Amino acid sequence: MFLSVFDMFKVGVGPSSSHTMGPMVAAARFLDHLRAQPFGVAGLRASLHGSLAFTGVGHASDRAVILGLAGFVPERYDAERAEAELARIRQEKTVTPEGLGTLAFDPEADLQFDFGPPLSGHANGLILRARDAQGDEVVQVTYYSVGGGFVLTEDELAAGKDSDTGPPVPYPFSSAAEMLRMAGDSGKSIAAMKRANELARRSGGDLDAGLKRVWEVMSACIDRGLAAHGTLPGGLDVRRRAGAIRDSLVAERGTNLAPPHTINDWMSAYAMAVNEENAAGGQVVTAPTNGAAGVVPAVIRYWLDHVPGASVARVPEFLLTAAAIGGLIKYNASISGAECGCQAEVGSASAMAAAGLCAVLGGSPEQIENAAEIALEHHLGMTCDPVRGLVQVPCIERNGLGAIKAVSAASLSLRGDGTHLVPLDAAIETMRQTGADMSEKYKETALGGLAVNVPNC
Repeated sequence: MFLSVFDMFKVGVGPSSSHTMGPMVAAARFLDHLRAQPFGVAGLRASLHGSLAFTGVGHASDRAVILGLAGFVPERYDAERAEAELARIRQEKTVTPEGLGTLAFDPEADLQFDFGPPLSGHANGLILRARDAQGDEVVQVTYYSVGGGFVLTEDELAAGKDSDTGPPVPYPFSSAAEMLRMAGDSGKSIAAMKRANELARRSGGDLDAGLKRVWEVMSACIDRGLAAHGTLPGGLDVRRRAGAIRDSLVAERGTNLAPPHTINDWMSAYAMAVNEENAAGGQVVTAPTNGAAGVVPAVIRYWLDHVPGASVARVPEFLLTAAAIGGLIKYNASISGAECGCQAEVGSASAMAAAGLCAVLGGSPEQIENAAEIALEHHLGMTCDPVRGLVQVPCIERNGLGAIKAVSAASLSLRGDGTHLVPLDAAIETMRQTGADMSEKYKETALGGLAVNVPNC
């Protein structure tokens, strides 16, 4: 099994990897599909299904599809240009993707929210269609946004998770047990095995440059969030709080009045800064999703700024270790809130961050696996119930608590020798089963939980 570190950590745009980035990626793939056809098309249509329909407006899924069909992609998203293009599309009722000419597309008529039963493959489904000059449909492709910005066609989903066709990797672990066995046999750390796997698919220079960019984008996102103030968009009137929290913590320095537990407030401020930026539609890194994007960078910033001996030169080790754990969770369960609730998003992010921190603090592979298990175990059963379908309440604070749990999990694991009762594989399988049993009301549809018990009008 191989999932790249750059599959787990993608540079993109908020507020949701499943509901914003995924639909934009699907639309871009559909344009590529049309470019490969021997015939021309004259117009486009789209329909959103399941969770994409129920929380689509709150997650900007409609904007994402429109912009994707216009040629925008998450990793090169330009907010100012996007706003101008949206205004033009709504006025002229056309999109002009490169290589396809001018295509008819009226967002009011050609973008449908289908609130009926979800499509059979996944809770996040969308169907993209192209028609000829007579208005007849000539192409139809069904896509599923399966979490973390990953998108599969109906055929790809049916092919299953073992459809990787790339070059073989030296350490193809698909479970935590295999990962520990390979680490023991090779004498390599989890990060070293992950790096060796990456080098089977790309050059060392590309790998190092990519990891450097991932942390630069994460760090810049924290800084922007800490500097910003005001109210988040969407109608809930949620105030940005990260900057004010940071300011009050700075003011307390040197006063001998701050209790030790304020370190938790620093971690929360870092995580909330990221997720406030995400909620505002800013640039973030999926880690492994947008809704959980604050946990990993918050723990890295905590380590760099508050732990003696930390060095930015070891951030790649943190990211590679975290990606190895995230890949196991995605492969064997899910990182999608629409599939398994928030245990699959913040729970997965917390496990990844705990593993990464344990690694850079000198943990053995067994201690790293233990750290990930502790963090994931104590998110089991967490629902995804965003108020008004926005990635704000309870999502922003939840990232702060996920970071705190990650640090606690890493610390607890380092107090032992890695021996523990519940294997990480068992926690991952439990998360999968819990998600399967969870009511659809609590899986990103905003039809249950806080979403219906908090006044939001």
